[in-house]
Amino acid sequence: MTTQGIYIYGIVPNFYGTTQFQSLDNSGVYAITYENISAIVSDRESAHLDFTDRESLARTLVHHQQTIEDLMAKGFNMIIPMKLGTIVNSKKDVSDILARGHEIIINTLTKIEYLTEIDLVVTWADFSSLLKGIAELPAIQSIKNDMTKAMGIVAMTDQVRMGLIIHDIVNKQNKAIESKIQEALASCCLDKKLHEVMNDEMVTNSAFLINRNKQAEFEHAIDQLDEMFGGSLNFKLVGPLPCYSFQTLEVRNLNPEQIIKAGKTLGVKEKTNETEIKKAYLEKAKLHHPDNNSQDTPVNGDFNAIRNAYNTLVEYAAAVRQSSKEEYISLSGTSVPEHLTIIKIKD
Repeated sequence: MTTQGIYIYGIVPNFYGTTQFQSLDNSGVYAITYENISAIVSDRESAHLDFTDRESLARTLVHHQQTIEDLMAKGFNMIIPMKLGTIVNSKKDVSDILARGHEIIINTLTKIEYLTEIDLVVTWADFSSLLKGIAELPAIQSIKNDMTKAMGIVAMTDQVRMGLIIHDIVNKQNKAIESKIQEALASCCLDKKLHEVMNDEMVTNSAFLINRNKQAEFEHAIDQLDEMFGGSLNFKLVGPLPCYSFQTLEVRNLNPEQIIKAGKTLGVKEKTNETEIKKAYLEKAKLHHPDNNSQDTPVNGDFNAIRNAYNTLVEYAAAVRQSSKEEYISLSGTSVPEHLTIIKIKD
């Protein structure tokens, strides 16, 4: 038996006006409004997404991004994308997210008012020729000759070894080119993020945060890079896009056991606030920082554990403040809610 759920694509401000919101009619999505912001949503059969395979995930991702980009085409330029797969049970749940996250949503909308994302994928124009050129390098030829001296042929294990050596050379070349690209684009972007490359043929897969009025300058810089590399690389631009890589909103469940454990790790009182949490963190971080310790330390003294505990408690305090406006949080086993969520910009 399936249940009715509501899928959230993103959040927009309400200053676009009635006519623009009416453009959503018959598009499969609609707006749920709270004060001066709205969530753009659609009805779904299930309140929980279960991506059973990569193909299902890919279809959902394409639909999610296409819907948001369709909203941009309708003129909703200021939109905070929601994390892929965010589904709640009811319109009340959507309104609760808008109410609890109102401050961070408004702050984020202010940040992105004049911003957009452009994604850049760079690949080798003739990858096979690149590999052939590497294989003919004197250093590679010398290694290959050494491998064939014993038996007159290159054994399977040696072929694997040779492949790893060539992969390492390609990777170093790709990283060097990627750095040049990032450097050339630095003056016309505000921030950048590197995404995972799919294979050796892909030099870089990057996202750039830019002012909308810098788009022409950004594209001109790409043209100059194309000329500089003499057509040896393919530059593919995707955008302008919503700020997927920089300002995506998520609703995340907090783990009560981790919260209680974090309180013990930092040694804070059962009733505490962010000021006391930060003070405890700084004291323990200074004491157990790796620079001050040449040997392994116990779990409670481990610097990473201390840092993770601090982040956990700060998130917990923020979640409590979003839901109840309380400054103080309780860390006793019976007081930490079992079902508590935080609304935040995804890391």
